[in-house]
Amino acid sequence: MNIPQQAMRLRIYIGEDYRHGGRPLFEIIVEQARRQGLAGATVLRGISGFGANSRIKTSKILMLSEDLPLVVEIVDAQDKIERFLPYVDEVVGEGLVTMEPVTVIFYRHSGAGGKP
Repeated sequence: MNIPQQAMRLRIYIGEDYRHGGRPLFEIIVEQARRQGLAGATVLRGISGFGANSRIKTSKILMLSEDLPLVVEIVDAQDKIERFLPYVDEVVGEGLVTMEPVTVIFYRHSGAGGKP
């Protein structure tokens, strides 16, 4: 699969406990991105953060939160990202979604899970 050098990065900021249809929201977003043929998706787990409600979520022992912030990142061609946005709009009831241009330096696959 190829990604153009000038691509878009979609970032979806949600909480770890967010659900859609009884399933973790981050999982269904990643699965749908794969079904739609996007180049890849990565879920990043934050150690601290807050959103629109200003409630701090942290992994500190004394303030242990099970609903840590997550970011789902997807990089691909702009048209493919834009086709994915209606699905994101449908399933993300609470969160933040951003999109920005990125320059792809390389996108490689070795077939063996490691460096070529």
